[in-house]
Amino acid sequence: MAETTSGSDAAASAGTGPGLRPLVIDLDGTLLRTNILVECALAYLRREPLALLHILFWLFQGRARLKQELACRALVDPKLLPFDQALHAYIATERARGRKVYVATAADAVIARAVAACHGPFEDVLASDGVINLKGQRKAEALARLFPQGFAYAGDSRADIPVWSRADEIIAVGRPRFTAHAAGSLGTSAGKPALVFPTPAMLPALVACARPHQWAKNLLVVAPAILGGVVLDAGRMLDVALAFAALCIVASSTYILNDLWDVADDRRHWSKCNRPIASGRLPMAAAAGAVPAGLAVGFALGALVGPSTVAGLAAYTALTVAYSLALKRVPILDVVVLAGLFTTRLVLGTQAAAVAPSPWLLVFSMFLFGSLCFAKRYVEVERWKEHGTGTTTSRGYETRDAPILLVLGAGTGVASIVTLVLYVIFDAFRHDLYTNAGWLWAFPLILFLWLARIWLVAGRGRLDDDPVAFALNDGPSLMLGAALVGAFVLAWSGVLA
Repeated sequence: MAETTSGSDAAASAGTGPGLRPLVIDLDGTLLRTNILVECALAYLRREPLALLHILFWLFQGRARLKQELACRALVDPKLLPFDQALHAYIATERARGRKVYVATAADAVIARAVAACHGPFEDVLASDGVINLKGQRKAEALARLFPQGFAYAGDSRADIPVWSRADEIIAVGRPRFTAHAAGSLGTSAGKPALVFPTPAMLPALVACARPHQWAKNLLVVAPAILGGVVLDAGRMLDVALAFAALCIVASSTYILNDLWDVADDRRHWSKCNRPIASGRLPMAAAAGAVPAGLAVGFALGALVGPSTVAGLAAYTALTVAYSLALKRVPILDVVVLAGLFTTRLVLGTQAAAVAPSPWLLVFSMFLFGSLCFAKRYVEVERWKEHGTGTTTSRGYETRDAPILLVLGAGTGVASIVTLVLYVIFDAFRHDLYTNAGWLWAFPLILFLWLARIWLVAGRGRLDDDPVAFALNDGPSLMLGAALVGAFVLAWSGVLA
């Protein structure tokens, strides 16, 4: 009967007999929590956006040729690739016991040896060479020839089953259901020792990558309905709810796309390195498949509201993709685009609620969210300075830009307050929505107090990377938000008039 254990019991389960046979480790999905081919393809496309035709041409000549060409051009930093810490610790334990450890991977030899050098020493590296794709049965035959006395093999996928069938010891790394089945069935049928190193479930990582906490920003879609006085119209509010749901799904899809595109930069970041894709908790292939699926669902929901909502979602998606791929690296313009994305949410809500657009609201939104986005950039630049880096790798800013970001952020914040004051003076008292518009004078004061707090906390270095996320978890910010809502209710209801 085969013995199947978890990775934490690995050292205890390895006997003095079969445990001393050579240990062979796969890279993709095993030692590494990523796929080297996908990493190289994405890195190459990021550097040469029109290189898709090259990739298709190389793929037509065979996967081994594709891997070789990408490995020579992609410039992937092997030190930043996420690895399985439990398996890495097991390998170190086996080395200490005198066991020889090898790498056998379908990745190209150029990058495979570079990765192995970061996690070695390994006795040797067997890999694809531009002609032979060392995968599945070919890998099994190569290892059987090299180790006629037997070997142990660590893999992660169905392509490794032929290798496991030749191995004397099975080590399965991956999702719990597959690894337990592979190690259990193959090990039991042949009487082989079997170890299992399960990796985290994919769904929680996908949800985290979709950033549902950011959906709070999409509540801006509801603002035009409230300010337009149609919040009690069930039909319009149903359309607003559908537009909100559609925008949440579309926005989450663009977040995943952004994390895919920025994975190399995220791995160098002090906090973003823990994101699901950057850390390897979410496979790139799964993330890439989730993007079109999410966009399809989001646009289908938008179509239930009407063509104008679909157009609004299309504009939001196009602007977000342009920002992720290029505009985020253009100083100042990146902040304008981010503020424009917030304002697009208001436009989408205006269309869904079928109310007249308010120029006051749109101008106010651009200034307010421009200030918050400048705060975000200011904090990032200051933290890069703390980490001893002169420039940000994924932005166009330098650390010496912090003072101008501070000035621009405070200036646009003041502009949003002035816009609100002008609205109260020239338009609010003529609006049928308010029974006692005098309560609206509390708005500029509350907004001033909140923006002053944001910039004070930013200057002290205690602001999170995302000011909106900070506000949702900050007691004083929540109190000011409650006061703002209270002032609006009093202005609308006329209570205490």
